[in-house]
Amino acid sequence: MNFLDAADWQGRIFSGGWVKGSGEPYDSTEPATGKMLGRVGAATPADLDRAVAHAEQAQRTWAALPYLDRAQVLRRAAVLFEKHHAEIAEWIVRESGALRPFADIQTSNGATEECYEAASLAAAPFGEVLRSVEDRLSFSRRRPVGVVGVISPFNAPMVLAMRAVAPALALGNAVVLKPDPRTAICGGVTIARVFEEAGLPDGLLHVLPGGADVGAALVDDPRVPVIAFTGSTAAGKSIAAAAAQRLKRVHLELGGNSALIVLEDADLDKAVSAGAFGSFFNAGQICMAASRHLVHASVAEEYTARLAEHADAVPVGDPMTGTVLMGPMIDERQLQAAHAVVSDSLAAGARLAAGGTYEGLFYRPTVLADVPLTARAYAEEVFGPVAPVVAFHDLDEAARLASDTGYGLSLGVLTRDVGKGLALADRIPSGLVHINDQTVNDEATVPFGGVGDSGNGSRHGGTVANIEAFTEQQWVTVRNEIPGYPF
Repeated sequence: MNFLDAADWQGRIFSGGWVKGSGEPYDSTEPATGKMLGRVGAATPADLDRAVAHAEQAQRTWAALPYLDRAQVLRRAAVLFEKHHAEIAEWIVRESGALRPFADIQTSNGATEECYEAASLAAAPFGEVLRSVEDRLSFSRRRPVGVVGVISPFNAPMVLAMRAVAPALALGNAVVLKPDPRTAICGGVTIARVFEEAGLPDGLLHVLPGGADVGAALVDDPRVPVIAFTGSTAAGKSIAAAAAQRLKRVHLELGGNSALIVLEDADLDKAVSAGAFGSFFNAGQICMAASRHLVHASVAEEYTARLAEHADAVPVGDPMTGTVLMGPMIDERQLQAAHAVVSDSLAAGARLAAGGTYEGLFYRPTVLADVPLTARAYAEEVFGPVAPVVAFHDLDEAARLASDTGYGLSLGVLTRDVGKGLALADRIPSGLVHINDQTVNDEATVPFGGVGDSGNGSRHGGTVANIEAFTEQQWVTVRNEIPGYPF
């Protein structure tokens, strides 16, 4: 029996067990083929209200448990992700259109490591003794926030949910997860099944696939003091505005328009390969994608020609049926949005060096040369397999171009002179910097996040960031006896 056959999840939501949601169940489809994969249960705001009430009650008992009990649940979850990683990875491939290596990363190097790292959080130091001018013991300690709301996207559905779910649970919180409806099985049902089998007590994790109304209800609920959201900048700004009305904290990991800067001394063979990966990985549907290739004018023409050759050689197709380097885009709407950016940029004066065509949901890797700075492909996040190339003449111009965006997620600088690369990076606002690598990098042990329109800083990953994200700091004093006061 397969892991996902072991529970009656078809057409149900996970909220106090597998129950029928108030919404109308819907079909999850495989973007590469259009085939139906499973029947997904749908939640409504009424389900959300009940889930939060249940989570709020269950959380108190969970937080009071010895830290070792929480850590053991996270460790068992990690073992289950390892044990069933082949089946889980196949669901990720089929439902999200990811390549198998990326699906493997999301399970073995993503969800598994997130659980192991979270297990160590349960035992992390959670306070410090403070000096006081009074005759008393003064200290601070970290307390769970209570119920954490997690809203996750389609493009890396497993790891982008687990990087919030796992640490939040380990630190004594309950979690209400709203996965993207398009990837609700691999990014929702699977997570619920793992924690169900790991022995997570009832009521601590609720998985509620649903529409924007469910997400809005989660953000608005006063019993949910923290929201962890990964998605578009426009949606993140709306969530931040709504959350501000409740004075609740939001951890936003949003879009990007990241620059890959290629200096004149870079190893061009390796630079082109890195650039192709940075733009075409997961069909460009990744926030850290290399969205702007800024290349020194002395090598820009050769770089563009080689990048176009790489793009033309990329095999695109169903990741389940052949050896391909790029799968489908998630749906027609996303594909047409990316194609519109390409078309508008060509009309604005860019030159098509490769790609620009599609069949079904399979978009060819696209290279745009001579891109005007006013073109949409340069100024906006495309979220598709598109690599715009712009030439620069000196470091001042490179820094100015790279900084000429509201986003600030990831930056790559390719050069043989590491010192020059670091000095250049210091001039460009960015949450992540990679010298001699492309822009797509992530690990469970590191703080991750962007600045500006890319989010509100490093909110996920690493001990410090996770503790700050999912706990509140409390000041405590203790005296031997009540002091006298002049009243």
